[in-house]
Amino acid sequence: MAAPVGPVKFWKPGSEGPGVSVSEERQSPAESSAVTVIYNPYASLSIEQQRQKLPVFKLRNHILYLVENYQTLVIIGETGCGKSTQIPQYLAEAGWTAEGRVVGVTQPRRVAAVSVAGRVADERGAVLGHEVGYCIRFDDCTDPQATRIKFLTDGMLVREMMADPLLTRYSVLMLDEAHERTLYTDIAIGLLKKVQKKRGDLRLIVASATLDAEKFRDFFNQNDTGDPSKDTSVILTVEGRTFPVDIFYLQSPVPDYIKSTVETTMKIHQMENDGDILAFLTGQEEVETVVSMLIEQARALARTGMKKHLRVLPMYAGLPSPEQLKVFERVPHTVRKVIVATNIAETSITVHGIAFVIDCGFVKLRAYNPKTAIECLVVVPVSKASANQRAGRAGRNRSGKCYRLYTEEDFEKLPKSTVPEMQRSNLAPVILQLKALGIDNVLRFPFLSPPPAQSMVQALELLYALGGLDMHCRLTEPLGMRIAEFPLNPMFAKMLLESGNFGCSQEILTIAAMMQIQNIFVIPPNQKTQAARQHRKFAVEEGDHLTMLNVYEAFVKHSKSSQWCQEHFLNYKGLVRASVVREQLKKLLVRFKVPKKSSEGDPDPVLRCIVSGFFANAAKFHSTGAYRTIRDDHELHIHPSSVLYAEKPPRWVVYNEVIQTAKYYMRDVTAVESSWLLELAPHFYQQGTHLSLKAKRAKVDDH
Repeated sequence: MAAPVGPVKFWKPGSEGPGVSVSEERQSPAESSAVTVIYNPYASLSIEQQRQKLPVFKLRNHILYLVENYQTLVIIGETGCGKSTQIPQYLAEAGWTAEGRVVGVTQPRRVAAVSVAGRVADERGAVLGHEVGYCIRFDDCTDPQATRIKFLTDGMLVREMMADPLLTRYSVLMLDEAHERTLYTDIAIGLLKKVQKKRGDLRLIVASATLDAEKFRDFFNQNDTGDPSKDTSVILTVEGRTFPVDIFYLQSPVPDYIKSTVETTMKIHQMENDGDILAFLTGQEEVETVVSMLIEQARALARTGMKKHLRVLPMYAGLPSPEQLKVFERVPHTVRKVIVATNIAETSITVHGIAFVIDCGFVKLRAYNPKTAIECLVVVPVSKASANQRAGRAGRNRSGKCYRLYTEEDFEKLPKSTVPEMQRSNLAPVILQLKALGIDNVLRFPFLSPPPAQSMVQALELLYALGGLDMHCRLTEPLGMRIAEFPLNPMFAKMLLESGNFGCSQEILTIAAMMQIQNIFVIPPNQKTQAARQHRKFAVEEGDHLTMLNVYEAFVKHSKSSQWCQEHFLNYKGLVRASVVREQLKKLLVRFKVPKKSSEGDPDPVLRCIVSGFFANAAKFHSTGAYRTIRDDHELHIHPSSVLYAEKPPRWVVYNEVIQTAKYYMRDVTAVESSWLLELAPHFYQQGTHLSLKAKRAKVDDH
């Protein structure tokens, strides 16, 4: 290891180590569907021996040769082959980090960036944040002088380009888990294609766990001649050991895949030989339902004297780490393990000993409907690529079987691969970032998968309404540029930047920080009533935003005590994270000279300021007993977790986001006055866009 440059960072005993509370932040759907769990079967060997056991080790010299000779290397490798942790180290060992250069590795998820960086630092015997570091939103754990291997989220890489468009410090960039095709992976891919034309020395490694590698290779190949020897990109496959898997389909469709999953599991358990079972479902609630149904059935079987026991384990992104690691524990021969998981187990983790896979045929994804301008989570049929990936999980250690809870006909009708996030998301943040990077004509940007035109139009319209773009679709100065610099959704950024004018920047800072945290209220299953009683103390009739403000202010007043949080059933780690995020946002407001003011307990300025950012998410209560969006007349309901859920419904509300389960639910809801909408966003509620001007005016006026 090179001699340390500059002071080595330590952290005080009793304070949090780097990256500890990042998991408290709300995750985007892409993040919540998968998480990195580290399981190491070779933990007893020396680090050097462990590294040599990984499948990727055999290809070390081959990889280095290809990086030397091609601008872009596309690597296909199964999860667990060692590509994420080893390739960056091979590059460092081969001199790609000499003379102050950096090897950068992007991950689609924050938790993955932190945990992989931690593992690589351990292997190199380095302190995390020194030679090996990570950089994620609100948490930069790198040393500008000393860091040689840097893990970062794909969103942070795009942000770094705002300061350094050609990424001059990097010698090699590796885009890990590129098959997930998250929003920012796709933007990074498009931008890096442009950078490569200007910087012939920048090497790119695209790592993918599935076989859509040709698309990546062709996209980056700058060879216009028909001569393959002049190709600038190349594919390499890291062989993972796989065994044959027999696939079984249903003869006729089932109405309820949850019930069917339980029945199939029990049938396998009673009829089949040894081997563990992995069942795929779409979300945490389904996983927990199936786990409890299976435990019940397994108990009944044990009473009938069945020798072989079942050990049922859940696996999903929100599960605490110790619980997640249980799925890797060995079980005695008399026990069969059943892992009930979301699509986290599709590519992100590898569990040994799985011989049977049950695939419900569905997955939960983020979807954006440009017609209604609503982005939400929906359950949809899986793609063929995902179904095959799931089946392959049964053939890692020996031949296995996969039971698909749908017919073969239906399998043939499935889409070939999952629609990239770029084509099913709200594009406002993307367009803003591209404009800030100086890409004025966003329509001509080299998208790997171009988004729908309607989504582009919607995004431009929203950014114009927020004041981030002018009539000619150019970034406004200074507002547009500032909104782009905030690592938050443009609506939050606008709300924060306006908070000085409304005289409530202190309150808005707190609200914005609290809205980034998941599950502030803790509800233990056996103490639901006590928890509800404590939570009611913080609730205010205006809604969720001010309730969160109350919680945070009380937390600070009680000197951030964990004991106090426990008594009031509040998530202590989440509140600590909120104060870290608040500090980071405060620095940005100071930089943009937003005056530091408090509304001294007056709620109106705070509510008006929220409307100035979230006016596009407004809904009106209807005589039918539901809310309807003002622009598109789309039906919405208040989410059961909202403080307004059981109250008399306010006439007008604004909300942060929509979640679709049985109905469309608004989350984080606040009651507002309709006159504020006309006053603070006249252009949005008066201009004729794809809804006629008259209809919109009538809706806001008929209060």
